[in-house]
Amino acid sequence: MRSFDIEPQFLSQKKISPDERLILALDVSNYDEAIALVEQLGDSVKFYKLGLQIFLSGNYFKLIKWLSKEKKKKIFADLKFFDVPNTVASAIRQLHHKGITFTTVHGNDSILEAAVKNKGDLKIIAVTVLTSLDQRDIEDLGFQVDIKKLVLSRAKRALELGCDGVVSSGLEALELRKLLGEKLLIITPGIRPVINKSTDDQKRTVDVKQAFLNGADYIVVGRPIREAKNPREVANSIQETIHNLFK
Repeated sequence: MRSFDIEPQFLSQKKISPDERLILALDVSNYDEAIALVEQLGDSVKFYKLGLQIFLSGNYFKLIKWLSKEKKKKIFADLKFFDVPNTVASAIRQLHHKGITFTTVHGNDSILEAAVKNKGDLKIIAVTVLTSLDQRDIEDLGFQVDIKKLVLSRAKRALELGCDGVVSSGLEALELRKLLGEKLLIITPGIRPVINKSTDDQKRTVDVKQAFLNGADYIVVGRPIREAKNPREVANSIQETIHNLFK
C-alpha cells in the first residue's frame, strides 16, 4: 500500500504513459546545445518543451524534425501565441502538420477560439497565469482579483471554448480538478525539488509528488535537470517518483 501526504484522489486518471508525464524544458541557446542535452538524457526523457529561446536560434523546425522523426520524442511547442485572432489562426495552421503534440495560446475568447478552430490534431493548451507571477504581480498588472479565482475562471473559459488543457501552477491544480474533474489536461511548470527563492524567478512552485497529487497530468521541469551535474540522473530520479505514484 502506498503512503501519501494526502489522499491520492486527484491523481490523474488519463491513459498517459508514466514516462511521458515528465516534460523537459529545452531552454538552451542553440541547436547543438539542444542535441547534446537530448543525447545526454537518452531514454530518461520522452517529451520536450521547446520555447522562445530555442525558437530564436533559427533551427526550431529542424530540431522538431530531429526530435520527432529520429528520436521518436514528443514535442510541446510553448510559443504562447497572443495576437489578433486571424494571425493566431494562421500560426496554428502552420504548426499542426509538424509532429507537435501541444502548443500554448494566451489570450481572450476570440484568440482561443481561433486557435481551436484551426488546430487539426494539435492540442491547444491555454495559459492561465504564469508561475513566475504572484498575487502582487497580478495586482500590478491591473487585475484586482485573487490569483486562484483568475486561474479557475480562465481554465473554465478555456474548456468551454474547446481547448484541450491549461498550463497551471500546481498550487491551483487541486482546485481545477475539484471544479472541472478530468475534463482538461493540466500541465504544471514551476517544479522545484529544492526551492531557492533568492535566485529563482519562479514564485508559485511545488515539488514533483505534490504536483501530481494535486491533479497535474504532466509536469514541466527545466533548470533542476538542465543545470544538474548529472542531468540524466536527476531525470531518472523524477521518473522513478512518477512511476511510483502511477504504478
